[in-house]
Amino acid sequence: QVQLVESGGGLVQAGGSLRLSCAASGLTFSSYTMGWFRQAPGKEREFVAFINWADSITYYTDSVKGRFTISRDNAKNTVYLEMNSLKPEDTAVYYCAARYRGSQRMAYIRSYDHWGQGTQVTVSS
Repeated sequence: QVQLVESGGGLVQAGGSLRLSCAASGLTFSSYTMGWFRQAPGKEREFVAFINWADSITYYTDSVKGRFTISRDNAKNTVYLEMNSLKPEDTAVYYCAARYRGSQRMAYIRSYDHWGQGTQVTVSS
């Protein structure tokens, strides 16, 4: 049974930093493309970043480029999202997601097979 468990969320002031973690179990982690998505109150879930399974190539949505960094540690079955220079508009529940050998359309929600339960990030102004 695949499980993805996010942690690291919390309340931070604008300009601050947080590091989210997503611990995976029940899968061959190194064979999964991992993504981060977020959902703000009253809004649809949106793509944030992904890291490819084969070569760890990363991709970000424009609004977080230069501020967020996605990385993975295959030995620990964990994917991270380092978030710097946080803004109030980054406030959302952040979800990690996994797709076996994902390579195409990894910025789309429907491309992912497994999801975590989410972790709340709140940025105060």
